[in-house]
Amino acid sequence: MCHSMRNLSISLHKLIFSILLAGHKTCPPDWIRKGKKPRFYSMWYVTKGRGEVVINGKKHKLHPGKLVVFTPHMICDKKSYRTNPLEFYFVRFSYAMAFEDKDVWQFKRSKDVSFPLKGVYTISNHSAVIVLLEQLSSLAKKQGSTINMQQRIVFEELLLTIVEDFHSQMLSGDSKKAIEGTIEYMINHYKNSITLTELAQIAGLSTSHYSRLFKKYIGLSPIDYLTHLRIDRAKELLVLSDVKIKEVSQNVGYGDELYFSRTFKRIVGVSPSQFCEDHKQVVSEEIIVSKNSGKGRV
Repeated sequence: MCHSMRNLSISLHKLIFSILLAGHKTCPPDWIRKGKKPRFYSMWYVTKGRGEVVINGKKHKLHPGKLVVFTPHMICDKKSYRTNPLEFYFVRFSYAMAFEDKDVWQFKRSKDVSFPLKGVYTISNHSAVIVLLEQLSSLAKKQGSTINMQQRIVFEELLLTIVEDFHSQMLSGDSKKAIEGTIEYMINHYKNSITLTELAQIAGLSTSHYSRLFKKYIGLSPIDYLTHLRIDRAKELLVLSDVKIKEVSQNVGYGDELYFSRTFKRIVGVSPSQFCEDHKQVVSEEIIVSKNSGKGRV
């Protein structure tokens, strides 16, 4: 887990919560609130519709999957679009910091410790968040100390789900960058000998994990991708130059001409020599047609 994610988990772990209000709202068309300063800490989670929120002068588009965390003293404009009104779950809460450190309890009120989330976020685990918000909404219609306890437990589970979602998104983003980095490496070094182990090391992943992620994002295994990259380059060389097949083979990273020819035929369906002959014939015919079509013109 990265440093910021660890800090978020630690900060939330030190807080205790009281749920003040929870429910679901469907905005009327053209619903708008301007220049409001929230009096309470609250969350919105958009489930349907479109709208926007401006927080301290910065505009954010709202649509399903967007989480908004409001804190007191923010200056907020809120707006629902007429043709597709916003629907969202909301939770209003208060908190304090209370935790034990080396047998000593530490206490702080919310005015003395910032809430670690504020502003607009995107959530990918849509269904898990909705289930927990629906539970909070249902519990809010009941009363009693047991109900209050259940609300706190569900709210903390909601916060945990949000933290895990952020972590999952971070890992996914880092993985994609790692895969893209190895693709760029293959494009620039396809002439050289490249192994799966080498690619995995560049990505900073284990060989098996790298292979799984590559197949997930690209649809081919890393070695299959490299093979197709080399064969595509070989096709260009065969058609657009007079380089011999042996030289083409070496040019695209195959020291063994026979192995190159077998691989080429497996992917393209014909041998390199047949492919070269077929496509150069097509190019010649196109040139002849082009010359003939120019005759008789003034």
